[in-house]
Amino acid sequence: MQAVYYRAPDGSEPVDAFIEGLRDPNKQAALDNQIERLNTLRPNDPPLPFPWSSQLEGELRELRCHYGSEHYRVLYRRSKNLFVLLHIFRKDTGQVPEAELQVARQRWEDFKVRMDAQRRRPPRAAGHDAP
Repeated sequence: MQAVYYRAPDGSEPVDAFIEGLRDPNKQAALDNQIERLNTLRPNDPPLPFPWSSQLEGELRELRCHYGSEHYRVLYRRSKNLFVLLHIFRKDTGQVPEAELQVARQRWEDFKVRMDAQRRRPPRAAGHDAP
């Protein structure tokens, strides 16, 4: 199993950008350590249990991270042998705000559309002796 950052169509990786934007290496390490827990799972293992992770809706889960009194949530879903890290935010309320869930849903839909798209044939070589 492997945790991977969702990559937007423009090539950006919002979860990685958020973590890098924290600037405090200790906060970054705390988040990276929690993400690393996902990488320890094997394909047939159940999801990480509470308090590290919890189910939000359907297959959408939250990875629960904290640094001191600051709480962060990484929203993710599983796609075969990948954990796709869709969205991250600082959690200041009791429940996950609907707006944060919506971001994760939209990114998941974009991920699925692009991953399920029919593969294009690469361009053929040009020239009189090309295969």
